[in-house]
Amino acid sequence: MTISVSNLFVERSGKTVLRDVSFHIDKGEVYALLGGNGAGKSTTLLSLLGFIKPGKGQMHVLGENPETHPAKVRASVAYLPEAATLYPHLDAYENLEYFLGLAGFKVGQARLDEALDTVDLQQPARADRMESYSKGMRQKVAIALAVLRDAPVLLLDEPTSGLDPVAIDDFNRLVRSLAGDGRTILMVTHDVYGACQVANRIGLLRRGDMVGFFEAKAGQRIHTEHVHRAFAERAAV
Repeated sequence: MTISVSNLFVERSGKTVLRDVSFHIDKGEVYALLGGNGAGKSTTLLSLLGFIKPGKGQMHVLGENPETHPAKVRASVAYLPEAATLYPHLDAYENLEYFLGLAGFKVGQARLDEALDTVDLQQPARADRMESYSKGMRQKVAIALAVLRDAPVLLLDEPTSGLDPVAIDDFNRLVRSLAGDGRTILMVTHDVYGACQVANRIGLLRRGDMVGFFEAKAGQRIHTEHVHRAFAERAAV
């Protein structure tokens, strides 16, 4: 398995944020950690990146423990925050070249265009300043950066928040395509519909507890109504 989390407990400011959370993700799988505000979703991502140390439990990303070897984990992971941090006065090419340079990568124009083709960013927009981009377009550039770094693991924090329905569908197709190429993807979200459309499996998180699991059957997607009902029931508790 690519990511494993076992019996994870995390406290922040004296409050238990994650309580006995366990899940695993295999190579080429899309796993959605679903929950409302305060469920502990972002804390899970930050723990996997080694920025938050758990009180108890075990975590591994590609066999490495993010608590003891955070640099090794981060070298193999691409993290996409809810608001991708890109420079508004630079175009797509310039942003990619700058951030790749910080990571010690240098690629040619053809490889940049290949990555932007992969994320379906249209050719005319690539030379426009980022300040003119929609959120969906900025996310495509951020994912192109992950593609160029050959990151085998993608961590996505509320990736469809603020996107219109067409952009959400485009994003979901992109995520499924990346998983089909062998990348492992963990997305945290409160979007029930989006999670069901793209994920192979869903873990339902409520106030730090993992309270439900859902899995897509072969050739099918997870049933949105079932997940929505569980989400609403758990939220009302």
